[in-house]
Amino acid sequence: MRYLPLLLTCGLLAACAGVPLGQGAAQRPVSEQPSTTDARAAAKIHVELGAAYFQSGRYGVALDEARTAQAIDPGYAPAYHLFGQVYMYLDDADSARRNFEQASRLAPGDPEINNTYGWFLCATGQEQAGIERLTAATRNPYYKTPTRPYTNLGLCYLRLGDDTAAEGQFIRAAQSDPTNARARYHLASIAYRRGAYEAAQNYINEVHDIADPAPDSLMLGIRIARQTGNVGNEQAYASQLKSRYPTSREYEQYSKGQFE
Repeated sequence: MRYLPLLLTCGLLAACAGVPLGQGAAQRPVSEQPSTTDARAAAKIHVELGAAYFQSGRYGVALDEARTAQAIDPGYAPAYHLFGQVYMYLDDADSARRNFEQASRLAPGDPEINNTYGWFLCATGQEQAGIERLTAATRNPYYKTPTRPYTNLGLCYLRLGDDTAAEGQFIRAAQSDPTNARARYHLASIAYRRGAYEAAQNYINEVHDIADPAPDSLMLGIRIARQTGNVGNEQAYASQLKSRYPTSREYEQYSKGQFE
């Protein structure tokens, strides 16, 4: 199953000190700007419909809506952004890249586009270029959900094997959104790898307070419990893993005694 990073949502210029060159001055997301023409208003509606179809798994219909929006208003960046997101999910990297680049040309300072395109670059082996775009998104004062690029930055640094940099980004993600369970899970994983088991347990507790336990968080809880000798916690996590996710890879590993 694909892991979707924090991407989905679906101008006026302002100076933004520290934004990497080439990403444009900070601007409000184009999707949030008022429509100045009937064509722009219609294109916006079709992109919003397409985003809803994408989130519900109707990828072909989402692409149809993006095509309609593009035909109505060829200069509407969110239409290309939607194309890019769908093609990225469908593992069509060439089509995704082409559309992300066009979206970025039309709206270089849009934080939503920089977040999504930044993660795409990270996921396709261009981590440094991705980090630049994600950093630009985090520094945009108009972006309402900076937890997304902070989380994606953390994931990008993990791909580079830099736990220290990743930890800093996940901390920012968690601070900017108290409900971001995924950032806290990765903080728990980093703490576990360092042997900071008490901190790892605290983060896992927070994860399970925020969201339903997932196979990976339950397995991490089991690993922490085994390191600390907490038999009760190990049994509790194992019981949940078996009852909730009996066909998961994590339960198979647990059943075989594969804890690392």
